[in-house]
Amino acid sequence: MRAKLHIRGARHRFERGQISDGILALYDAMCSAMDWYISVPERRKRLVTNEEDNLLNDESLYSVLVRSGVLDGSFNYQEMSSLVERALDKEIQAFDWRGFMKKTDTVFTGLGVMPFDEKTLPEEKSEPFLEKRKGPAGNEE
Repeated sequence: MRAKLHIRGARHRFERGQISDGILALYDAMCSAMDWYISVPERRKRLVTNEEDNLLNDESLYSVLVRSGVLDGSFNYQEMSSLVERALDKEIQAFDWRGFMKKTDTVFTGLGVMPFDEKTLPEEKSEPFLEKRKGPAGNEE
């Protein structure tokens, strides 16, 4: 569910021009999808792992999923990592987010998260990042 919500949220952020937020949401969706995939014991048993593999590390987990034939390896995980680093540092302006989402779709499909019907997801708040947060004393931060 988390991966699906973040896939939808990433697209909505991209559409609003919030490129960095969209990239970060899509990254969270991918990490959640990979964790969800290996959380099922039958699937986890089929993974081809080495002693040095760390399934708690997302890059290592992606490599294991490719080695195990779950994913085809066509997605460039290093590109995603670089984008995440840039997105954490500053707002990215010009970016082909539609093409990037198509690339990530192959991962989400391989993991069994996509396709999905958005009508099955809970309603999304229209502007979750624009709401003011309340501090511990009830003051706006």
